[in-house]
Amino acid sequence: MSLDFATPMFLIERNKERCFNCQICIRQCANEAHKWDSKKGQVYSIDANCVNCHRCVLMCPTRALSVKKFPWEFRYNANWTPEAIRQVYLQAESGGVLLTGMGNDRPYPVYWDHMLLNASQVTNPSIDPLREPMELKTYLGRKPDVLKIKKGKILEEMPPQLELDVPIMFAAMSFGAISLNAHKSLAAAAKKMGTYWNTGEGGLHADLVEYGSNTIVQVASGRFGVNREYLNVGAAIEIKIGQGAKPGIGGHLPGEKVGEEISKTRMIPQGTDALSPAPHHDIYSIEDLRQLIFSLKEATEYTKPVFVKIAAVHNVAAIASGIVRAGADAVVIDGFRGGTGAAPLRTRDSVGIPIEFALAAVDTRLREEGIRNKASIVIGGTIRNSADVVKAIALGADAVYIGTAALLALGCHICQKCYTGKCNWGIATQNPQLTKRLNPEIGQERLTNLLKAWAHEIEELMGGMGINALESLRGNRLMLRGIGLNDRELNILGIKAAGE
Repeated sequence: MSLDFATPMFLIERNKERCFNCQICIRQCANEAHKWDSKKGQVYSIDANCVNCHRCVLMCPTRALSVKKFPWEFRYNANWTPEAIRQVYLQAESGGVLLTGMGNDRPYPVYWDHMLLNASQVTNPSIDPLREPMELKTYLGRKPDVLKIKKGKILEEMPPQLELDVPIMFAAMSFGAISLNAHKSLAAAAKKMGTYWNTGEGGLHADLVEYGSNTIVQVASGRFGVNREYLNVGAAIEIKIGQGAKPGIGGHLPGEKVGEEISKTRMIPQGTDALSPAPHHDIYSIEDLRQLIFSLKEATEYTKPVFVKIAAVHNVAAIASGIVRAGADAVVIDGFRGGTGAAPLRTRDSVGIPIEFALAAVDTRLREEGIRNKASIVIGGTIRNSADVVKAIALGADAVYIGTAALLALGCHICQKCYTGKCNWGIATQNPQLTKRLNPEIGQERLTNLLKAWAHEIEELMGGMGINALESLRGNRLMLRGIGLNDRELNILGIKAAGE
């Protein structure tokens, strides 16, 4: 047996004066980072098992625990960082692919933070959202080229639309990747706030059919859980081609996670691996995609909009143009910081482009081709707060998806170990002892509070710009200014520099 060169990532510190060996930390940690020494009659820690999820720290009744980074100091080397060295050690030990959860954590620029919003002063007075009406409602779907109205009534029949009271939806996260209680929280909050949640590629659990009018059902390469009833329950259908955390990569839910409930929902044998191939094996061209779009519309009698979700990649504008011309009612773009339950580390950190550039490129391309009205644009991947939402809409989005922010509201601590199935907060797990830690009623309340807070801030920001309707903000890049960006970046984003 060779020597293991990889040290623990975290160090658990236990204040022995405060700790009275109640063993709560042992019961709370699914990673077995705490153990009981029966001979000494005391609790001890195994640092190598700690993922820094903070569960034991917050549940300790005497606040006897704290976690910090393991104090291993390598000789300074700007090229060979401690993390790069550790990763080589891990692969030399295991011979396997490095996996990770959540989104890209590399120190790449976050372009939302390099964009500033305009504000009204004298000639265009600001609006007080507490005293004047503000309109956050938006509609997702294909719009006609011309609206014919007579005596206040629209003469032609509108294509199917999704009506959102707030321009924020909950992103696709499958049953299997996250728990049923997490899905219940998302679905209930979406219904209460007049918005939508996305099933992800794992099908729709029978307990959630009642939320169908606020549900976007996803059709991915594995076709898990997809049948006519599933398609007709949802308010919209989303074809998943790719996701930001792992463009060009398929999905894999290990068989040990496929219990009875997931087996029924995904329509696969219990205990078998759920493998989603990288490509859809019936889509190898825009023409193939068009056939699937219209097959889904036929199956639902043209009553539901069909979205197509793609990862943000270098030629995303051309791809989006083809998707719109293929008949999609909305293009969903997921940036390279988008979260996931599991992804190869190298793919997550090295593939794709920032969502800000992708959004600007797609909106510009569709406008130049005169087809912007043919489809809505929804984006996700690093939407962290209400200001990001406002900037995204000003840059050209109709609405945004939030995934990581929603999980944070449910208690996620971004320990990036979702793929282990040992989420101590009951979110990214199917372990019944862990899933019950997430109360869906409390989860729904926290998610509702988050959207209410963001909606209020969006109204404040819009009011400060002298805008009282989301429609007037959409694609209005004059409301944005870049700071700390070079000319090339400003040109791609289509905005001016601060001071111009």
